[in-house]
Amino acid sequence: MRSIEQLKNASLITAIKTPYLENGEIDLPTYDALVESQISAGVDGIVVGGTTGEGQLMNWEEHLMLIAHSVAQFSSRIIIVGNTGSNNTREAIKATEYGFATGMDAALQINPYYGRSSLTGVTEHLTRLLDIGPAFIYNVPGRTGQDLTPDLLVPLSQHRHFIGIKECAGNERIAEYEQQGIACWSGNDDESHDSRHLHGSHGVISVTSNIIPAVMRRLMDERNDELNQQCQSLMSWLFCEPNPIAINTALMMTSAVKPVFRLPYVPLSDVQIEQGLSLLNGFAAEQLVGTRATILKQANFILSA
Repeated sequence: MRSIEQLKNASLITAIKTPYLENGEIDLPTYDALVESQISAGVDGIVVGGTTGEGQLMNWEEHLMLIAHSVAQFSSRIIIVGNTGSNNTREAIKATEYGFATGMDAALQINPYYGRSSLTGVTEHLTRLLDIGPAFIYNVPGRTGQDLTPDLLVPLSQHRHFIGIKECAGNERIAEYEQQGIACWSGNDDESHDSRHLHGSHGVISVTSNIIPAVMRRLMDERNDELNQQCQSLMSWLFCEPNPIAINTALMMTSAVKPVFRLPYVPLSDVQIEQGLSLLNGFAAEQLVGTRATILKQANFILSA
């Protein structure tokens, strides 16, 4: 297991997509190829079974299998972060203990969503999980309905297993934390370049790096306003519907994964696919995961329940 300081040095972490076979089961050979493409591009780590990886659509057996598989295949070459968070504290504890038992480097932990708790309850929930092992805390109010504000997170940052925050509340918040010595990773791809180079963030936990990992590597390594501007339209398109709908569609358009969706996710519309074609192919073929993008029609997709 890597140290907290080693984990803090990871500036580009991909929230890796989970691909599926035609029967709706996880496609491990294609998953391995996706991770290899991340390693080749110089990505520092992956989040396994995050929102982008559709952990919310997996049962725990699948989810924990994928974490264990990732550790067995790739832990010597890339940081493995297991999304073992839950709005059920008991389930999150069990999953986190299992993930660390199989060798993951860190957990991604979220505050209870839907069945929200008081701030005291959130603190207790996250503290119990931090007690188990190193963790990134994920603040994404748009999904949880509850903002983890500094008055809650600053005390938690003193925990021995606290790595830092995946923060979706903007660069002003990130700058405030970083000035206090609290490590932050942007959770918003479109803000991540400025977050890194203008506001002092440690990096990004990214969706976009699934499809253009080498480009995102450059954006984290150097200030490049022109390249950042070039990426903005693609990043906007990748969030034209709730994530991970567009990144799934993009990777299918480049033939990186089979065109299989797990419901309730469905493909982008034909119009949205047309828009994405020129955006994806605005990058060189070697910058894309897969091949040059092609048009897919609705009949090409498989929807698996």
